[in-house]
Amino acid sequence: MIFCFSGTGNTKRVAGLLAGLLGDSVVMVGAKDQRMSYDIGADERVVWMFPVHSWGVPPVMRRFMRHVELRGEVADVKHYMVCTCGDDTGLTHEMWRKEMRRRGWRGVAAHSVTMPNTYVLLPGFDVDTADVETGKLQAMSERVRRVARAIKCASPIDDVLKGKCAWLKTRVVYPLFMRYMMSPKPLHATGECVGCGGCAKVCPLSNIEMVDGRPCWGDNCAMCLGCYHACTRHAVAYGSRTAKKGQYRLK
Repeated sequence: MIFCFSGTGNTKRVAGLLAGLLGDSVVMVGAKDQRMSYDIGADERVVWMFPVHSWGVPPVMRRFMRHVELRGEVADVKHYMVCTCGDDTGLTHEMWRKEMRRRGWRGVAAHSVTMPNTYVLLPGFDVDTADVETGKLQAMSERVRRVARAIKCASPIDDVLKGKCAWLKTRVVYPLFMRYMMSPKPLHATGECVGCGGCAKVCPLSNIEMVDGRPCWGDNCAMCLGCYHACTRHAVAYGSRTAKKGQYRLK
């Protein structure tokens, strides 16, 4: 079974490919029909998939890990992490392992898959150039096949791209980001909005409501920026920070 959270579609794409290679089913975390209790067989594996958010596990996925009920002979179930990242993961895999230990689950190995960058809210952060984006997507399929082979043979070796200053990014930047950069209040629609509702449709947490033809954001926001990237009019903005930033749409 694959538990997957995806904001812009990158992780969902990887999960679909991996599920086909492993013969596993995908459960989308955050969906309206999401359940909090699942039957797991002793010979079944669990794969946790999510995008790296500020070099750590997205809060929505951490909450799900802490509260979901896995029923059956769960002591023997093997758990794996497969995250997507634009550049590197920091110590995201260690954060995941801590959540596994918290539940008494067996975390076997962690893997990362590089995908196009989607975070645009801070200075110096933007989407990739067209060439870089194309290169990442072309390399993705072979990378997923490699991950699938490792999971099939239950390899205990972590294969993640930690990058430089991994400890600083995950242990210092991540908690600061979660405290000060997770507010959805600056999200709004500009005058270019035509009220199509596309942003509301792609929100993985159903956090956007259309009121009088305009999107309104609630407090249950993953800050995944799926709404921003999906808008064909570039009408979703985060204060003034996204005015000159690019958009990414998974093709």
